[in-house]
Amino acid sequence: MVRDELLRLRADAEAEVSTLAESLDSLFSASRDSNADDEHDPEGATIGFERAQLTALLAAARRRIAEVDDALRRVDAGTYGVCEACGEPIAAGRLTARPFARRCIRCA
Repeated sequence: MVRDELLRLRADAEAEVSTLAESLDSLFSASRDSNADDEHDPEGATIGFERAQLTALLAAARRRIAEVDDALRRVDAGTYGVCEACGEPIAAGRLTARPFARRCIRCA
């Protein structure tokens, strides 16, 4: 069951990466086609701000994939749910909230 949940989280993050990468590519294409250095959308946010925001969201989604992959390795090794710092079990509530947690609340 843990593996299935982690795989679902990974699939969700992969879909998010794909969507964000497409949005970022579209934004880069739009700014390449423009001769203005600092175009604004109707709300006044610059293309540069939007690019920075998309880049940060993309990096976060990629980190989430790496965290899930690491959790899957711990499942395979039999160490999932064990705090890497103190060796005590990680509380079920913490794992429910953050399935890829590596440390218990006390050691986090």
